[in-house]
Amino acid sequence: MARLRLGPLLRYVDGSAATVWVETDRPCAAEVRCADGARGSARTFRIAGHHYALIPVTGLTPGTETAYEVRLDDTGDADGAGDAEGMGDAGGTRTVWPLPGSRFPASTIRTPAEDGADALRVTFGSCRWAAPPSGEHDPVGPDALDTLAARIAADPDGERPDVLLLLGDQVYADETSKATRRWLAARRDLAEPPGAQVADYEEYTHLYDESWLDPEVRWLLSTVPSCMVFDDHDLIDDWNTSAAWLAEMRATPWWRERILSGLMSYWVYQHLGNLRPDELASDRVHAAVHATPDGTEALRAFAAAADADPTSARWSYRRDFGRVRLLMVDTRAARVLAEDRRAMLDPGEAQWLRDQVLDGAGGVDHLLIGTSLPWLLPHLIHDAEGWNAALCRGERGARWARFGEKLRRGSDLEHWSAFPSSFEALTSLIAEVGSGDDAPATICVLSGDVHHAYVAEPSWPTGSGPEAHVLQLTCSPVHNSIPKSIRLGFRFGWSRVGRALGRRFARHAGVTHAGIDWHRTGGPWFGNQLMTLTLRGRSSHLRLEQARTTPGGGTRLETAEERRLA
Repeated sequence: MARLRLGPLLRYVDGSAATVWVETDRPCAAEVRCADGARGSARTFRIAGHHYALIPVTGLTPGTETAYEVRLDDTGDADGAGDAEGMGDAGGTRTVWPLPGSRFPASTIRTPAEDGADALRVTFGSCRWAAPPSGEHDPVGPDALDTLAARIAADPDGERPDVLLLLGDQVYADETSKATRRWLAARRDLAEPPGAQVADYEEYTHLYDESWLDPEVRWLLSTVPSCMVFDDHDLIDDWNTSAAWLAEMRATPWWRERILSGLMSYWVYQHLGNLRPDELASDRVHAAVHATPDGTEALRAFAAAADADPTSARWSYRRDFGRVRLLMVDTRAARVLAEDRRAMLDPGEAQWLRDQVLDGAGGVDHLLIGTSLPWLLPHLIHDAEGWNAALCRGERGARWARFGEKLRRGSDLEHWSAFPSSFEALTSLIAEVGSGDDAPATICVLSGDVHHAYVAEPSWPTGSGPEAHVLQLTCSPVHNSIPKSIRLGFRFGWSRVGRALGRRFARHAGVTHAGIDWHRTGGPWFGNQLMTLTLRGRSSHLRLEQARTTPGGGTRLETAEERRLA
């Protein structure tokens, strides 16, 4: 009989439809049945010996909440043929979620009201290193997602996010846990490259098992819709940092399998669920993996094409929540790496972003741009990255260029400011959409990556700035270490002395700030943390919460900052 291996994950939700992702241990038909009668079913597809389904659920009622269960039926033929409709209670059909004896409340689907009157709560963060097994010491402190799950489970009728944005580094392919290293060592010789990093698709599946089988996180992701995007550690540190880096990686004997497995697993575990139901129905890769008993080669061909020509795949996507627009932007795979044309987004991706930002802008109260890498950084780091980019372009000669490349990789100088033309383009686009009588009330750039949280606000010369309230909101990590050196470095980067030092870098390379300045208006905060935006009409409220250990040994989320934004 078919069993549930991983999930369910509640991914997309609107007023009448939702999608639920599952992994099973064999081919079967997977069904979601809701207490209010809504339902949906899908047959699994096979990738590298694993079986998955993204189940579209229809018939939901706007403005309601309904419990759901997941059922599996493997009475069809072994290759997954047959009709998933009309699944009954006979034969091999069985309920696999909720788990028997679960201590958590029922998983539910909450749908927004048709009139859009309800507040929208958007919780976000990045960089989640898998927590150790229950009972083991956690060297990096309590997991913010675990702690959020415990709070919601204790009061299931209380406040909870309407959507959870995971802004990169959901798994660490290059920094594996002790338990994973033991598992890898039993599978292959770690003395051979890539050592204790993951090497292939099967090893990626182990990372997702380790992360998403965490009981609290598994339940949380089953009941709170999620949107995801990758960052470097989902593949490897410094992924696509430069053309020289990429050439070196492609020359190694293990990189091709790593990049193809990383893109394949990202498509299956994260990207597929980002799609709206209408996008899913027309997605050529989804159709291709369903068109054959084993979709491995079809998905591998897609990943190979995406690696060879990044313009062949789009990982960025758009979600609209009433009058709130979310644009999740790929800042890793869409890069142009040639030093003379270096850009965060290739021309097609940049045009897509512009089109989505400006599409019906007058009907948007709040614009959210999700990018794993911050747009506005501490001034010292911004200027150092622009200076480094100039060196790597050869503006100070070949010797400085070689030094610049080494420094770029060693210091992770690869944010928006390391791509000056892209920084200027994003700044200009934000000013454009934020101007005029019908501008959004707020434009928020939501980011992670840098292992601290802060609020930064740009300012334009008098009379030239947008009417919208523009903010850089950065929140990281969800669960990871924050060495003292990072704390000291970022505090110094935000300081007056750090800013003055940054100006020296800028003068040396002719770096500009695209006609704007910015100031840190909150933070820096260090810890395992989550930010939440509450949006109602044209008002906006921000809360930052940090996971803390209580005197009794439990954990709780404590508010570190709370303010009205608009």
